[in-house]
Amino acid sequence: MSTQHTEQASDMDPAEDWKRWHALRTETVAAPYGPLSLTGTHWLADHPDGSIPDIPGQWAETSDAVVLTAGAEDGLTVDGAPLDGEVRLAADSGPDAARVAHGERRLVVIRREGLWAVRDFDPDAAARRAFKGIDATPYDARWAVPGRFTPYGEDRTVTVGNADGKERGLGLGGELSFRLGGAEYTLQVSVEAGGSLWAVFADATSGTSSYRFRFLRPAAPDAEGRTTVDFNRALLPPCAFADHFICPFPPPGNTLATEIAAGERKLLGR
Repeated sequence: MSTQHTEQASDMDPAEDWKRWHALRTETVAAPYGPLSLTGTHWLADHPDGSIPDIPGQWAETSDAVVLTAGAEDGLTVDGAPLDGEVRLAADSGPDAARVAHGERRLVVIRREGLWAVRDFDPDAAARRAFKGIDATPYDARWAVPGRFTPYGEDRTVTVGNADGKERGLGLGGELSFRLGGAEYTLQVSVEAGGSLWAVFADATSGTSSYRFRFLRPAAPDAEGRTTVDFNRALLPPCAFADHFICPFPPPGNTLATEIAAGERKLLGR
């Protein structure tokens, strides 16, 4: 699933626009190969013998590819055809673009910081079957405020914890400043392809009435750095839906000392 749910301008009534956004977001999350269907992320460095638990074939990493070897009896397909031999695999952009499948499962090759892994997406995953929806606060105009993006002179990387317990670098491109309830706040943000922004943040509701941290994706700033900071569209990170994602935690300074009682809060029933 893409997490690029960037805030968009619309002529529609903001509350109605939010309802449509929330419905689409719920549909995307619950899709057969959405984040709820991820049942495992297997780092090949942890399996030097080439065997991944519950996944057929032999998987070997090289400097520039993953080499998969399997026989017809393994039941793997590549680009829709049975695999009987060897194939070199580059990183996939996501489950919709995965080349390898095992029945209804899609085996997605990923690369992070030079390391290769295989993700197992199964439409019959227990989390997907148990999904009851996303607990999200209805639209409230007071959570959508003007913001100003100030780029750093050069991109920065900070080391932050990740949901899998490891520390990794998080690239940051600048600061987003805004006012809420009469107080001034800033978030360190990354700049995405196309110029949109991405923030990982926590607040006074995190870990209680909201998930422990969330994402925010404001639209690309204009030439003067102006954009809208709309916490009505705060997103649950992928690791809120499945334990096998490696979401970064908020960088220093991105834990807001106020309650952001807006946007996606947690999964219903949890």
